[in-house]
Amino acid sequence: MSYPTELDGPRMRNWAVRAVAELSARRAEINALNVFPVPDADTGSNMTHTMEAALREVEKLDEKEAKDAVRVAEALAVGSVRGARGNSGVVLSQVLRAVAQAAVDGRVDGASISQSLSIAVQLVDTAISDPVEGTVITVLRASAIAARDIGGELHEVVAAAVHAARIALAKTPSQLDVLREAGVVDAGGQGFVVIMETLLAEIEGGTIRELPIGVESHGKVIPIEVMFYFSGPKLDELEQELHDLGDSLLIARDSDIGGTVHIHSSQPGAVIEQAYAMGAVSELRLEVLPEAPQVAPPTRVVVAITPRGSIAQLYRESGALVVSPGGDVVSEIIAAVRRSGAEEVILLPNGLLNRREMVSVEKASHAFEQTITLLPTGRLVSGIAALSVHDPEEPLGVAAYAMAEAAGAMRTAILRRAEKAALTQVGPCARGDILATTQLGEIILVAEDLIDALLGTCRRLLEAGGEQVTLLASPKVIGKLKGEEIVKNLGRTGVGVEVMIYPAEGMEHLIEIGVE
Repeated sequence: MSYPTELDGPRMRNWAVRAVAELSARRAEINALNVFPVPDADTGSNMTHTMEAALREVEKLDEKEAKDAVRVAEALAVGSVRGARGNSGVVLSQVLRAVAQAAVDGRVDGASISQSLSIAVQLVDTAISDPVEGTVITVLRASAIAARDIGGELHEVVAAAVHAARIALAKTPSQLDVLREAGVVDAGGQGFVVIMETLLAEIEGGTIRELPIGVESHGKVIPIEVMFYFSGPKLDELEQELHDLGDSLLIARDSDIGGTVHIHSSQPGAVIEQAYAMGAVSELRLEVLPEAPQVAPPTRVVVAITPRGSIAQLYRESGALVVSPGGDVVSEIIAAVRRSGAEEVILLPNGLLNRREMVSVEKASHAFEQTITLLPTGRLVSGIAALSVHDPEEPLGVAAYAMAEAAGAMRTAILRRAEKAALTQVGPCARGDILATTQLGEIILVAEDLIDALLGTCRRLLEAGGEQVTLLASPKVIGKLKGEEIVKNLGRTGVGVEVMIYPAEGMEHLIEIGVE
């Protein structure tokens, strides 16, 4: 079956019409899911109002403008931003704003939709003062990563984005306690999935209810377990309606008009919609059913965060998958992990991720049913020590323990130039002096000369013993370093010590030192 390769103005408008209709029809369902950040039960209403405002702005266009996809996209963005209601409305407005930004070349095709989702992640991350994983940001990011990874034509991109969004949505309770306790998925994430489903329906020419919405894993659809309490005189009719929407249908009645409903379905949205249409629904809970038992050993990948250049190549040669910081590093990490297909992931942050980014990475990985083990590598040299002892044949816990132990045993320091005169813990320093700082931020040495600072720092780190000194040096200073001379000048402390020197572009400091 052939699908359009891009959206023109009328199709963009039709998408908005579909979105308004579907959000309106499912308003109560989405409102009922709304327990975070506060249980004000208005997410469905806010997203509906915001989308209606976007559509009203489109209706203001003249006949010529309405045929132009870019003008329609701009109108959707303007209308939604001005008419945004609540947090969920703001998020929706930023998604539509991203579509308009990505359509500046005059086309709304697969590439621009993919780009718009990536832009939306950054816009939403900026718009929300304290983004929390397990919410719409997680669902949006998963959608963006899937769209970017698949590339291709419009239909392929949007279909991949929808599948990833559904998986991420189903996993939100595993990332946020309040959702898990309430037995619901994230309301804003559900609204975003509706927006993407309406886009896919417009491209395919079908209706939302014709779309399967079980999650997809490794090429097959996995049903969702749906449970809720239903109250109303149409309980018998509901049972008949649900028969064709899944299997393992059970209704535990406590009266003629009430009972707990249980069903396994690849169309959980249709199940929930049918229930809300026929009576009162409470205690809604969705869970992804486990796959068949795994008999093959799990695959594993070690992901290292490093600057681009020679140090990244060193990590690659040692068997790591490298991601360089910058831009949306959380999405880059999750995308790399997803592409690897590994079931076990060990992440070496190497001091290049902040706490919030590490939390986001760990929780966002759940959207793709992959678990990341974070190791405490605070420096690049610590990561090298950890990677050097990784044994892919060992169980994950044992391997991670050995790697963490190796990283923790390495004593580290960095050398950098003082930006201004100051009084330090070890005395005064002038602007341009070399400062040696430990991983805990303690300045342990001040020197005017780089080599003096290096030798003095190495001696301090070797006082507790050690057999190897690893130096990562920036291009500015590596020409001044010679391993044999460093060993010779370390004196008695350096007897039997091996010095390894590696070039390291992209570091903010001059030299990173590790002693083990």
